[in-house]
Amino acid sequence: MALDHGDPGDAPSTPPPLTPIAITTRPSAADEARTVAAATNTATLATLSADGGPWASFVTYGLLAGQPVLCVSRMAEHGRNLAADPRASLSIVTPELPEDPLAGTRLTLAGVAERPQGEEAVAARAAHLAAVPAAKTYIDFSDFTVWVLRVQRARWVGGYGRMDSATADEYAAAQADPIIPGAARAIAHLNDDHADALLDMAHVRGGYPDATAAVCERADRFGLDLRVTTPRGIAVTRIGYLTPIDSIADLRTATVDLARASRPE
Repeated sequence: MALDHGDPGDAPSTPPPLTPIAITTRPSAADEARTVAAATNTATLATLSADGGPWASFVTYGLLAGQPVLCVSRMAEHGRNLAADPRASLSIVTPELPEDPLAGTRLTLAGVAERPQGEEAVAARAAHLAAVPAAKTYIDFSDFTVWVLRVQRARWVGGYGRMDSATADEYAAAQADPIIPGAARAIAHLNDDHADALLDMAHVRGGYPDATAAVCERADRFGLDLRVTTPRGIAVTRIGYLTPIDSIADLRTATVDLARASRPE
């Protein structure tokens, strides 16, 4: 049986590009996962209860080389669950969700929780406190334990139709995107003041010469995601920078270069 949505009936379909997209490079699934993990300090922790049933609970966390650092009490059910069975997963949702929450970005990290020892224990404690300063009031209580979730698998979802998995090694080697967290003002500026340039990008580099409007939805180190409106429907396309960037300070230059390269001849 085909694993698809079947006949969409009267629902709108996504029009494909009419011309080749110039540069399609984007962050890897592992990079996307690390970016989501670094975007917040709260998550839903899934553990296994004594009867084998699933137990989901709200927790805070920090990151140590990308590995989530938890601080939980054995008075809480999830704390007792980890002590009995260290298999666990974290569900992390980016802080700012779109109008349709399922179109937002989220992440599941699955692995085994361990109590760090020696120098790692010191580093893990510091990592949790850096992310959750309020934990200073309870982290040293005798019933609290610091755990590091050793990630074995990451599953990133970037909204409808955008999802991928990463292995433990891929996740460990990845880096959070340096542009996404600070790009909101630049994106608003592009949409408010440079709508014509975005439309040119969609026409010349994004594969949609029939686009009538284009709105920037995201900027990362490799490029922009544009939502384009066409007579055939609405789609999202990729506008890769001419050269990847590593600093938010370089975003303006990168978008200016794109605008110049997209001007109609």
